[in-house]
Amino acid sequence: IDMASPNINMRDPAIYRIRRATHHNTGDTWCIYPMYTYAHPIEDALEQITHSLCTLEFEDQRPFYDWLLERLTEGSLLASPPPRQYEFARLNLTYVITSKRKLAQLVYDHKVSGWDDPRMPTIVGLRRRGYTPAALQLFAERIGVTKSDSWIDYSTLEGCLREDLELKAHRGMAVLNPVKLVMTNWDEVMGAGHLEPCSQPALPHAPHGASSGAAPEGTEPPPARHFTLGKEVWIDREDFEEVPPKGYKRLFPPSIDGNGNAVPGNKVRLKGGYVIECTGCNKDADGHIAQVLATVVPDTKSGTPGSETVKVKAAITWVGVADGVNAEVRLYDRLFLDAQPDAGGKDFIESLNPNSLKVITAKVEPSLANALPGQNFQFERHGYFVADRVDHVTGSKPVFNLAVGLKDSWGK
Repeated sequence: IDMASPNINMRDPAIYRIRRATHHNTGDTWCIYPMYTYAHPIEDALEQITHSLCTLEFEDQRPFYDWLLERLTEGSLLASPPPRQYEFARLNLTYVITSKRKLAQLVYDHKVSGWDDPRMPTIVGLRRRGYTPAALQLFAERIGVTKSDSWIDYSTLEGCLREDLELKAHRGMAVLNPVKLVMTNWDEVMGAGHLEPCSQPALPHAPHGASSGAAPEGTEPPPARHFTLGKEVWIDREDFEEVPPKGYKRLFPPSIDGNGNAVPGNKVRLKGGYVIECTGCNKDADGHIAQVLATVVPDTKSGTPGSETVKVKAAITWVGVADGVNAEVRLYDRLFLDAQPDAGGKDFIESLNPNSLKVITAKVEPSLANALPGQNFQFERHGYFVADRVDHVTGSKPVFNLAVGLKDSWGK
């Protein structure tokens, strides 16, 4: 074009290469292939692209892009006006790589389960992780467009998902690390075999308050979840401490203080149900907690008259043994331990997080048993989860993937 040009791309650019190799689509029909910088502007014009958006490394290619299109439109080989190229800084997200070559290496070396692995930054991966179009659009609006290279913290993306799901994701109770709690006076107080019907709002921040309230005329009442409370329930192991640390507000058994005084077991509310008082625990042969024991306090059911006469400092989530459902829950963490896993020529494989996936069997309330693939939920006190979009051999158990926790706890 111009051997005196200060831009090396405008001197004598290569526009074709000859390669005598079998092509995966066309076989041996062709041996001449256009270079990317030559094909790119022509394809943009043929596809009627008006604004060709590129990252900054294409900036010094723009003069060739413009020169080629000007010559072709002058010769009436392409329609006028031609496309224009605009460059901006690429998105660098911490703890993520976006190079297709490197992502392919993760797939082909079986470091992940496939292109749709929920730890992958692909559209199919993000969808299985529970990310919504609205969350990604909010993220794009929030970070804006710039010509300066910078790194966006991963927590910004997570925050956009939480913000989108807060008013959309139905709530549900799930016990991720279950231990059985037995209410020893249940049969005496409530009746042998009695199951108490309970309900909670599916969307607690919906207009007009809780689901049990009457909705204004002409409006739909907020949805509700229904489940039962019986003599035995599942609770999270972290909700019981035999020797509680200072400030602990959940279940702990009676004890004797330093002055020799008897201290009663702590009281908590089973969310949506009754107040209970811890009386002790049973252990297995190895000394592990096998059962937590408690008594139910009569006339304290949530939403009933007099339920607030017994004051407690904590409410815990639970799942009834009678109607709880087993679920496979996949707890995903970030795929890399290094915030910039492939920056500066580093070997990104070395910074893979060995604990980026943990699969557990949890207990979930019955409203979650028939979750539709792709449906988002908030497991109360745990985070946002999505019913998996891919069928797996898991028997009749529903499968949920962790999308994001309720707050950013990475590195804390």
